[in-house]
Amino acid sequence: MTNALSDITDALLLAARKAGADHADALAVEGQSVSVDVLKGALEHAERSEGTDIGLRVFIGKRTAVVSSSDTRTDTIAQMAERAVAMAKEAPEDPWSGLAESGEFATSFDVASLELEDPSDEPTPKALEEDARQAEAAAQAVQGVSQVQSSSAGYGRHSIHLATSNGFAGGYARTNRGTSCVAITGEGTGMERDYYGDSRIFQNDLIAPAEIGRIAAERAVSRANARKPATGTYPVIFDERISSSLIGHLLGAVNGASVARGSSWAKDCIGEQILPEHMSLIENPHRARVGGSRPFDGEGLATRSRHVVENGVLTGWTLDLATARQLNMTSTANASRGTSSGPSPTSGNATLTQGNQTLNDLLRDMGTGLLITSMIGSTINPNTGDYSRGASGFWIENGEIQYPVNECTIAGNLRDMLKRIIPANDARTHLSRVVPSLMIEGMTLAGN
Repeated sequence: MTNALSDITDALLLAARKAGADHADALAVEGQSVSVDVLKGALEHAERSEGTDIGLRVFIGKRTAVVSSSDTRTDTIAQMAERAVAMAKEAPEDPWSGLAESGEFATSFDVASLELEDPSDEPTPKALEEDARQAEAAAQAVQGVSQVQSSSAGYGRHSIHLATSNGFAGGYARTNRGTSCVAITGEGTGMERDYYGDSRIFQNDLIAPAEIGRIAAERAVSRANARKPATGTYPVIFDERISSSLIGHLLGAVNGASVARGSSWAKDCIGEQILPEHMSLIENPHRARVGGSRPFDGEGLATRSRHVVENGVLTGWTLDLATARQLNMTSTANASRGTSSGPSPTSGNATLTQGNQTLNDLLRDMGTGLLITSMIGSTINPNTGDYSRGASGFWIENGEIQYPVNECTIAGNLRDMLKRIIPANDARTHLSRVVPSLMIEGMTLAGN
């Protein structure tokens, strides 16, 4: 962590005290990013951004305010503090607001073990352009591809530093490099498209650009001549690339902010079975080389591994300090924040228990049904869990793919759906959310 960011947060806290704040916390974020797009073998767009953003949250009793800026000059910091204090004095009281107690903060953390920052040199724009060009060329070389919609490569490095007026200070940096490609097959109203991409913290972990382009192209070609499936009730398999959306809905339902508002279908489910008995959902913020890992949360609390669901039973909520106080619980160190807003509870890395079967095994067991590889739109009732989404993928008969399908809708209720999931063993373990393909029987399918 550079001294510059810690110096900025120290200056923000000092200015807050001088302006009359009882307590304060400060966040400084420095970032650099570069992205390159290629079209038809030529550079289409290149963009680079660099900047430092700062945020200050002040407390006057139980009143609070947040201000932010991208200007780090001394006079700007002083003005920020004065405005924040003036705003806080006019704000309504929030009985749940406040910093952590000094004894609650993370006192030591091993940033190096998380491997969030690649020490190798930043790639040149030419290197990124070559990645994008190779991905596009590989996609275009696949028979049946009519065009490559986009081929992109990018790199970013971001550093943060958080400090509070009652004793916490810490920071870390993370890097990211990625390549993506979108291919199209067919013409006019018969066009279908699909994609593939890879993003890694360490550049040498990244899949080869040509492989990314090839997979995107083959996926697109396999969707040619898609049609609507028959309406009815069928088993459905959520392919690994989109199955994490189901677990995302579960994580949203157990978010403390939703529970505190009373707007969650899971608000009364602690201690109840919400997944099959043999399945657990574990949050682990200390997985090395994973984008959702972090040594401390947005309020300076030490992050830790926990079971969100253990052997099918919901163990608790995802909480920051404010929602924990409101629900008379203890924070799970899940606070996340930006420079222009206060903390809120957010889920990080999540791993769902994998099964013993391959995706092909699930297809065989399914017999007749739908393999979903893409979803659009979303109608989710957060209070009841009623679920409806547009889907496309492949129609399965006798356990084998018959033809691609599109323009259909699947529906059910999340509370019931999650209890019936059958997992495959194909999750990608380098992702922040490790979720395999999931089969659910008895889904309502609307097509022809």
